[in-house]
Amino acid sequence: MRASAATTTALGLLLGHAADTVFGDPRRGHPVAGFGRAAGAAERRLWRDRRDTGALFTALCTGSVAGAALLADRAAARTRTGSVLLTAAATWTVLGGASLVREARTIGAALEADDLAAARARLPYLCGRDPEGLTEQQIARAVVESVAENTADAVVNALVWGAVAGVPGLLVFRAVNTLDAMVGHRSPRHLRFGWASARLDDLAGWPGARLTALLTVAAAAAGGRRGGETWRVWRRDASAHPSPNAGQAEAAFAGALGVRLGGTLSYGARVEHRAVLGAELPAVRVEDIERACVLSRRVGLLAVLATAGLSLLLRRGPR
Repeated sequence: MRASAATTTALGLLLGHAADTVFGDPRRGHPVAGFGRAAGAAERRLWRDRRDTGALFTALCTGSVAGAALLADRAAARTRTGSVLLTAAATWTVLGGASLVREARTIGAALEADDLAAARARLPYLCGRDPEGLTEQQIARAVVESVAENTADAVVNALVWGAVAGVPGLLVFRAVNTLDAMVGHRSPRHLRFGWASARLDDLAGWPGARLTALLTVAAAAAGGRRGGETWRVWRRDASAHPSPNAGQAEAAFAGALGVRLGGTLSYGARVEHRAVLGAELPAVRVEDIERACVLSRRVGLLAVLATAGLSLLLRRGPR
């Protein structure tokens, strides 16, 4: 493979990450939202309270995205510029780092202004927890945990799959992650139907979650000399989290920020009692939201540099 061809994915990832940083998500006509609407229509037509039907739904949705991505990738590959631009556009489409930080800061600003009602009203835009009755500290903790988890999901994981599989990897990962958000939760309707989507998301998120934790250790070591503490809390507490992936990022963020995460959570009528991450550390404060946003940005920058390098290694031809 020529050197020029080997740099296509790396350049596309870097440009797409830069576009997300500068512009964020498009306010209207977002392709991920369009996919969500199509998947929602398919769910309404196909739903049965069965795992096999849910697996068929997952395969149809992800297979459609994979097929379209492969066709687009093949068409763009006729020129290096076209391939770079398609990779950049796909990367920009699937990354959510800027939107994540924007939503977190919006809630943080409401809390700093002592506007608890506004913070509660905005929280569902960031995570699925029931905001009613949450205190200022509980909302701040929810925001920091969501920033940690979504740094892995909305940034690092997408970049990993882009490095490994190019445009199809980027788009299929975002489709899998979107399906998990739609049907992968443990509601009575989706407990069986959403099983395949949830398990596929766990599998797809495995490498990026652990890379997120490692990059959080590196960012903590470079920015505040908390690398050792971050490593210790991550390695000790991550496996106690009910999610095989979210716990990696949340435990690492707990160590890097020097705050206590986890505990009791409320998702409407469903209450979860999760293990505490960093139990010996102080509780989250409102000002920790901004620190989490800065850390997320640093991890995202390290991630795009690491995955751009990985794409060069994977696509390097014989000498």
